[in-house]
Amino acid sequence: MDVVQQLEQNGAIKCIDMHTTGEPTRIIYSGFPHLTGTLLEQRDQAKSQYDKIRKRLMLEPRGHYDMYGAIIIPETELVQSGEAHIGTLFTHNSGFSTMCGHATIALGRFLVDTHDLTVFPRRNDLKPDLAAREVKVNIHAPCGLVRVTVPTSEDGQKSDPSRPVTFLSTPAYCAATSLQVPIPAEVRWPELGDKTSIEVDISYGGAFYALVDIQKLGFSTGLRNFNLDAVTFAVKKLKRHLETDPQVRKALQHPEDERLSFLYSVMVVDHEIGFKPDGAAGAETGLCYFAGDQIDRSPTGSCVAARMALAHEKKLRAKGQAWAYNSLVSNHFNTGAFTATIVEDGIPIEGQNSETRHGVVIHVQGNAYYTGTLSFTVEEEDLIEIIAARCVIHFQIGPVQNI
Repeated sequence: MDVVQQLEQNGAIKCIDMHTTGEPTRIIYSGFPHLTGTLLEQRDQAKSQYDKIRKRLMLEPRGHYDMYGAIIIPETELVQSGEAHIGTLFTHNSGFSTMCGHATIALGRFLVDTHDLTVFPRRNDLKPDLAAREVKVNIHAPCGLVRVTVPTSEDGQKSDPSRPVTFLSTPAYCAATSLQVPIPAEVRWPELGDKTSIEVDISYGGAFYALVDIQKLGFSTGLRNFNLDAVTFAVKKLKRHLETDPQVRKALQHPEDERLSFLYSVMVVDHEIGFKPDGAAGAETGLCYFAGDQIDRSPTGSCVAARMALAHEKKLRAKGQAWAYNSLVSNHFNTGAFTATIVEDGIPIEGQNSETRHGVVIHVQGNAYYTGTLSFTVEEEDLIEIIAARCVIHFQIGPVQNI
């Protein structure tokens, strides 16, 4: 038997790799164990029973510490009700997220381009708009329904990489503004100086983000010219402290479900710089630290929704006003910014977990591209790999370099 056939017979997991402004998305479309229940229950099941598979797919030797993934979930409660065409679980270096904008943009293209009904059973339910050359794909993410529009070829049968994918977020909302968080001596970092507190905003865009101005962290030159190692050191200390702060913990309570109520990321923002594409009224830049201190290469689509909700709350952004959000990568190449617009507001977000909130729906656009196809397997004799899958081993080869 051919070695490829033998490895696949052993139970291969098949993936497509893509990137959105340099941020990877490993789309796992075949071989992940079958999950049951609601999508949040499937997320719980994946965390409790199959976390070793996540580690094998995300971390070395198949991935790396900054890998990101999206697992195709064909059946969810919203798929069964007809609201969604397919579901997904998002995964990263330390677990499973509830929303991811850059991965949603990549997923949209893949779901249009695959015609394999074993991968996407409801692919034939997609109805291309041949006049507009686009097709709508509704994806059920753990945070809710995400409505994606993918540009297509003239016949509507494949995606068009020359035009951006767009999505409408689940309702995003500002959870707290201008919190003065005390910074005790053991948490302080050198650049903070003699400040004893720091101002933080908390906003939700499918996951919760703590947003802090780079200069308020103590870095006076902003994100144009800075020491990435020093900022990373500060954010690591800050994030762990924010997770224990009572006022932050209160803000993190999502009305609908306790499982959505956690601090996913700290986004460091510079409002003074950023590549501004045509049609945008303004631009800014963010440096996103998420999950296990991963740095997002993309502008972070779910945080774009959170930032638009925050700006709307502060009366800095009106409905219909387009704004560009950059990462270090998009600024470096003058391409790859995400452009966002508020399209709906005043949406009640209700539940038993906390007080009712009022959210906004954000239209976000960006481009994703294919980078490869992969088929992974595990040999029983590979003791190092099998042991490594039970834990996280992170080797820092050298200092992270700014782009």
